[in-house]
Amino acid sequence: MIDVHYWPTPNGKKVTIALEECGVPYQVVPCSIGTGEQFSEQFLAICPNNRMPAIVDNAPPGGGPPVSVFESGACMMYIAEISGRHCPPDLAGKYDVYQWVVWQMANQGPKTGELGHFRRLEDREGDQSYAIRRFDDEVNRLYGVLNNRLYDRRYIAGDDYSIADMACYPWTVGWETQGQDIDEFPYFKRWFEEVGARPGVQRGMAVGDEWSQDYSKLSEDEVSKIIKILYNQRARPAPEGGLL
Repeated sequence: MIDVHYWPTPNGKKVTIALEECGVPYQVVPCSIGTGEQFSEQFLAICPNNRMPAIVDNAPPGGGPPVSVFESGACMMYIAEISGRHCPPDLAGKYDVYQWVVWQMANQGPKTGELGHFRRLEDREGDQSYAIRRFDDEVNRLYGVLNNRLYDRRYIAGDDYSIADMACYPWTVGWETQGQDIDEFPYFKRWFEEVGARPGVQRGMAVGDEWSQDYSKLSEDEVSKIIKILYNQRARPAPEGGLL
């Protein structure tokens, strides 16, 4: 059984989709990022980057002590490997999938997240028009990357559905709030509709829906407290007495 330390964000949903699609038994351990649970010592022992999701495989293949993995893409690679599903076994096929998982983590996720951040911030911290324009253009470019990739492929890594598709899908569900028009990207739209109709994707996307918060219904003070926890963090001091 895998414990998945989770909150219902796109990165969290990438991992629950992979667990559902690969048929790996799991239980959810809530990690409420809005209240700071990601900074607990227990969580930091699993994920030193204090970002969910992370997984702990309590019964890894071959036995031995539990295996913990952090970073959503690494979690997905682990899940695919232990299940033998949704990632090719051959070297070329495997790295075709891996490069798109890394593309998602290095490009689609961060840039879309930055766009959402500055759109929500509006002018509370000064004029954000340049930042919004900068990341809106970049997110549009990334939709174009996917659209061109899917021009002559059913899925991102070819004819077979893979963890690359699972990684990218949750970050595209909010295309309207991202200010994008998916009719501009017909090959992406075909893929988006097909992947979104998969039962495993729908189950993975639904995990923790009851925990989601509508920020528009919170007071300004409540929103400010959450923002203080989530953003503008600086380095956590290392303990003294270590290896020098």
